[in-house]
Amino acid sequence: MAAPNVRSSSSFSRNISVVSSPQIPGLKSGPNGTAFISTGIRDLDRILGGGYPLGSLVMVMEDPEAPHHMDLLRTFMSQGLVNNQPLLYASPSKDPRGFLGTLPHPASSKEDKSTAPDPDQGESLRIAWQYRKYLESQKNSIDDYSNDFDMRKPLERQFLSGRPIDCVSLLDSSDLSVAQDHCSTFLSKFSRNSSNIASIGRIAIQSFSSPLCEYSDKESDMLSFIRLLKSMLMVSNAVAIVTFPPSLLSPSSSKRLQHMADTLLSIKAIPDGDKELEKLLTGYKDINGFLNIHKVARINTQVPVILEAKTFSMSLKKRRFLALECLNQAPVDGSSGTSYGTSGSCSSKSGALDF
Repeated sequence: MAAPNVRSSSSFSRNISVVSSPQIPGLKSGPNGTAFISTGIRDLDRILGGGYPLGSLVMVMEDPEAPHHMDLLRTFMSQGLVNNQPLLYASPSKDPRGFLGTLPHPASSKEDKSTAPDPDQGESLRIAWQYRKYLESQKNSIDDYSNDFDMRKPLERQFLSGRPIDCVSLLDSSDLSVAQDHCSTFLSKFSRNSSNIASIGRIAIQSFSSPLCEYSDKESDMLSFIRLLKSMLMVSNAVAIVTFPPSLLSPSSSKRLQHMADTLLSIKAIPDGDKELEKLLTGYKDINGFLNIHKVARINTQVPVILEAKTFSMSLKKRRFLALECLNQAPVDGSSGTSYGTSGSCSSKSGALDF
């Protein structure tokens, strides 16, 4: 029996309009009427339970010694352009459009060079062939939502030409009025008027509180801008990701920015030549940095998201594809640990507790 579209209201619940099954690429339905868009990193999509919820604000705390927050921005922006989603990008540079040339290209799946099986080889081989076609169809459905991106190959021009891309320079702005106007105009195109979603917008703001900007000493204005941006996102079919260096802000302003985030992430550099850390972690030489998850967005629910781990290593598989793995302590016997994508748990087998 089909579930009704309208929930009965009570003093302990509220009516939630159920989002219809998304028919546009790059959108996935979630629980409680939530819709997700991909982060651009499949491991991060799985960790967050689907990706970034529509209408949410993502804040990323930068590390001056680890520029890996740029990878989060690049994959986020590339995923939107591949899915033909409008993009607004703002950065403290003279030519922000030049950053588009550094966006990664989606990895193309290897061409299936195998030929069709001989019908005379038996029924079992025919069934195996059909099963492989089923797996390929499942993979294609995943590619419609998220991709693996080759960090060494720039995004092809076909994904940039003719796409709705708005680039804003924050370098010469004495205040945030220009950025505010651009965000307001951009988000007005994705107003959430009904449960049917026609299009999705993405906003990427790099190094929001950079000292290169003239407004960097106006912390109250920056807090007001983020507060306004979040209020506009709550009624829009869009997601914004903002990176900022917390070390350049006062502790109180940094805490307020973190509090306003729906999803809060941070990047941490890995020390070079740390012998003690190398002994503790498996695959230390392949790790480029650490990703910490401090908060996960909760839309239309008060149930917290319980993660198996909050700290993940960032590495490039085959020196091309960005991957996140649970931090595993190196066993005594030197065997390798397990990655997030291949293991359902990040901890070792439970044994007798030793107090």
